[in-house]
Amino acid sequence: MDGKTPDSSNHGSRLIKQTDKVPRPMRLQSILPCIKWIKTYRRTDFVSDGIAAVIVTVMLIPQSLAYAMLAGLPPEVGLYASILPLVAYAIFGTSNTLSVGPVAVASLMTASAIQGLAAQQTVDPVVAAMILALLSGVFLVLLGIFRFGFLANFLSHPVVSGFITASGIIIALSQLKHILGINASGDNAVELLETLYANIGETNMTTLMLGLVALIFLFWSRSNLKKLLIVCTIAEDTAAILSKTAPVIIVILTTAAAYLLELDQNGLALVGEVPAGLPGLSLPTWDMDLWQQLLMPAILISVIGYVESVSVGKTLAAKRRQKIEPNQELIGLGAANVASAVSGGFPVTGGFSRSIVNFDAGAETPAASFYTAMGIALATFAMAGLLAYLPKATLAATIIVAVLGLVDFSILKKCWLFSKSDFTAAFSTVTLTLLVGVELGVMCGVVASIALHLYKTSRPHIAEVGEIEGSEHFRNINRHQVITHTAILSLRVDESLYFANASYLEDEVLSKLEKRKDLKHIILMCTAINEIDISALEVLETINLRLRDLGITFNLSEVKGPVMDTLEKTDFLEHLNGEVFLTQHIAFHAIADRSKEQ
Repeated sequence: MDGKTPDSSNHGSRLIKQTDKVPRPMRLQSILPCIKWIKTYRRTDFVSDGIAAVIVTVMLIPQSLAYAMLAGLPPEVGLYASILPLVAYAIFGTSNTLSVGPVAVASLMTASAIQGLAAQQTVDPVVAAMILALLSGVFLVLLGIFRFGFLANFLSHPVVSGFITASGIIIALSQLKHILGINASGDNAVELLETLYANIGETNMTTLMLGLVALIFLFWSRSNLKKLLIVCTIAEDTAAILSKTAPVIIVILTTAAAYLLELDQNGLALVGEVPAGLPGLSLPTWDMDLWQQLLMPAILISVIGYVESVSVGKTLAAKRRQKIEPNQELIGLGAANVASAVSGGFPVTGGFSRSIVNFDAGAETPAASFYTAMGIALATFAMAGLLAYLPKATLAATIIVAVLGLVDFSILKKCWLFSKSDFTAAFSTVTLTLLVGVELGVMCGVVASIALHLYKTSRPHIAEVGEIEGSEHFRNINRHQVITHTAILSLRVDESLYFANASYLEDEVLSKLEKRKDLKHIILMCTAINEIDISALEVLETINLRLRDLGITFNLSEVKGPVMDTLEKTDFLEHLNGEVFLTQHIAFHAIADRSKEQ
């Protein structure tokens, strides 16, 4: 036995070293999540992914052209932004069904950033868009590498919903000029409405009629095309997917009408000649001043794009009992934007409607994005000539119908009923975005989210508690029938203590002292306190000294282990004018018995 002991010990130590060291394949898989699904890829996956790719490709072609127009870029740029970004995300992303590409909000923010450079006539919009994509991609990748995905949590849901709602309205207003066939411009709703009103007398009737037909058909198809397909004996699931391709139908019909009837002779604006083929890979030109001007818009696009993408990814993953890795999603989304930049595209993110279609069509792995990218690449060769006769009014109608689905004012009602502070944040975001513009609106949203968090945590809920008779539980005296003691004040703080809220606790204690002249003991119930920083510690020391001078003991109960470890590193416990009790029940009865004896 003695002779085997060293061997067993050495064997055990070798096991510990092996388990501590992460195997190389695992490390590589964490960097390239695609390895996981490639190793288990099956023929059935190929069939499912292929079908989904065909449907998404058909849907993505008109969307790409429309969102490029929304961003103020040539239509082919939208196609370029729908090829390599899909491949990059499929390699680095963790969602099996998220479809990356141009989206409405990111396109609007791109347009806003580019229009801000309009005074500089030497700036090429395409180059500026490529720089935005590259800066956005690098920023996202860095956040992912340093595991800063949690920062997106500071952008609250009411603020994001408010911003998207306001953006949807601005996008719809910005596209009315293409429906009417007039000139209009502006960075916000007020400017757009003013220019639309000023030029409405120049409306082109041919453009208006075609635009209205496109709008009516697209709105009708959202609720009725599926029913019509079901009547035609098409399976309900298939009909639901096919109904999503309505924009392709109207694109084909209006393009054919524009070509056969020569509607451009009547003033109908067409997309025009689209270059066939793919652009060469290149980096945008280096211009320090230009890059500095686009840095902040790129960061804002990154934040909004990431929040939108992750929310869609989490929703779809949950439906299949899967999960996504937020920090890796930052890298995947960043890689997609870098790929867009080097291939002549503009900022991209995960699209809600495309991802839903991809999911419903049965996509099993990110390989569906590979196949979609191949389909878009083929389209840039095969359809370049046909797209020349595509009316801009059709693309505008596609955008309007898509973004109006994003408008949701119900969030304001929900916030008003649930939380007035959330309502204030959401309402201010909507108002500023509509009145001032997208960039200031989203910046306001970020500031409002952080301010909302600080406000809530700076005024933590502090309850006076008492014991429920016949139990060891302590609850709020305003909500339950409880037992209290005239000489004892038990307070429960429902928040960690830090620099922003420590003074609030001090004010609450002093307020209680003024009202309760018979107090002899205070017990601070620390059930919900997960952390105490140095500023809060100093406040606790001040409270302790104040109570000691008044002849009142200051006691703590139910202090969590990590918090106790922090306190033991200081001399606070040595000077504490009271005791630290394991539970509130023990503290209350020990002090109550002591008071009776006295």
